[in-house]
Amino acid sequence: MTKKDLTEPRFRRAAEDAKTAERAVHDTPQTQDPAYRLAFGDTEFLLRQELRPVRFQLELLKPEMLLEEAGIGSTLVIYGSARIPAPDKTEGMVEAARSPEEKKVAERLVAKAKYYDEARKLAQLASECGVVEDGKRQFVVCSGGGPSIMEAANRGAADVGMDSVGLNIVLPHEQAPNRYVTPHLSFQFHYFALRKMHFLLRARAVAVFPGGFGTFDEFFELLTLIQTGKMAPIPIMLFGKDFWNRVVNFEALAEEGVISPGNLDLFSFVETADEAWTKIRTFYDLPCG
Repeated sequence: MTKKDLTEPRFRRAAEDAKTAERAVHDTPQTQDPAYRLAFGDTEFLLRQELRPVRFQLELLKPEMLLEEAGIGSTLVIYGSARIPAPDKTEGMVEAARSPEEKKVAERLVAKAKYYDEARKLAQLASECGVVEDGKRQFVVCSGGGPSIMEAANRGAADVGMDSVGLNIVLPHEQAPNRYVTPHLSFQFHYFALRKMHFLLRARAVAVFPGGFGTFDEFFELLTLIQTGKMAPIPIMLFGKDFWNRVVNFEALAEEGVISPGNLDLFSFVETADEAWTKIRTFYDLPCG
């Protein structure tokens, strides 16, 4: 018996039968009815409410399999707003404000534009480090795949010629991956839950930049997973202490007794990419600076 005999599949592959079904020329009431379609090729069937568990599994499996095939061992996840402008996009924002309230918002967004550069630099530092363990790349940059801080993260990796991951989500308003995401590592999700799971399955450090509800959701779920012991501690760095202390009174949560004082040690505040990368290097004893 040859090696080929041992390794060749015994059953005809599903892809082969799918092609055969497509080529079929039978035109009868039976073959034209949706019931006759192959189940795995019937989009209308797969989108039925009863098939939600199957769709969950597909959204878990597809990115997992492709990331594994790409040799991605771990990630540096970068969360943050989709509204903070890049420094070169701030011109005229304040002047375009139509009311004092809008002017204040514009001024604050312009002030936060520096974080675009910090996210980009952090991604450069992590990507340049080029850690490889067990044949897999470590600390590969991963973002939500969108604009602003997410774009900066993917852009930083692209600056130094390295791959990065983008985990997009279908939203009611049209959106697309930013142009710096590595094409074969650009994924799209329907379920927020599965997207958030993929953010953390390979995460070995998380940088959280100023952001809104989405950033809060991702950040607080991460804290909860570590607080409850569902996930091992990893470096969590909040960029912009003034912003975070203005929008969330962390100390008050401890004072009110709804979290333990020690829970405040689950994260740390940083202002620069160099600070954040030093914390990651120290935590994992990485050789690269």
